[in-house]
Amino acid sequence: MSKLAQHLALPALLAFCAAAQAGNLVVSVLDKDGKPVQDAVVVVTPASKGATPRNPLPMQATINQEKMQFIPAVTVVPVGAKLSFINNDPWDHHVRSSPAGMGQFSATNAGFELRLEGKPEGKPGKASEVTLDKAGVLGATLLGCFIHGSMRGYIYASESPWAAKTGSEGIATFEDLPEGAAQVKVWQADQLIDIAPQQVTVGAVLAKNVMQLTVVPRRRRS
Repeated sequence: MSKLAQHLALPALLAFCAAAQAGNLVVSVLDKDGKPVQDAVVVVTPASKGATPRNPLPMQATINQEKMQFIPAVTVVPVGAKLSFINNDPWDHHVRSSPAGMGQFSATNAGFELRLEGKPEGKPGKASEVTLDKAGVLGATLLGCFIHGSMRGYIYASESPWAAKTGSEGIATFEDLPEGAAQVKVWQADQLIDIAPQQVTVGAVLAKNVMQLTVVPRRRRS
């Protein structure tokens, strides 16, 4: 083989080797009664460091306040991401953050606070931005509104690039994970005490894992 042919073949060979060392993982999250859980956050931390997902977590995300709700209800981003908050209701809202889970009952960190004016009729809502680059942003953050106490939303800032929300079937799928050992943990808003992480082995055969909560999550308002 000529040097030119070897040079052209090298990228394909490297890509083949990378694919051969990658595996897929499907994680199913169930509630206490064995029913699928939507909007649970699944975080996978491979023992092999350095690999990154084909589709990384977004460094920017938008959270709307609309019809007295945070939309989406759960936002998953990496640490350092920039969040844009937009009020699409005609009345004013606040955005206040505090630790989620048991930490919300003993929080000493004030987090961040914003006040968003109501959306003028016929005009777009105004946006305010926050960057998750301060200490204490790792993991889950509870969002609320001082004016409307029933409003709840969540941000999950993941240190691992392998993180995803479960869909309506309670499933999160991860592709091209590094082969070998990995840790899987699950966060869900109504699970105040985290369930124990699980160890999995990722290989050529599709790996499947089931994580079951000890609670039945509250039904979300449609």
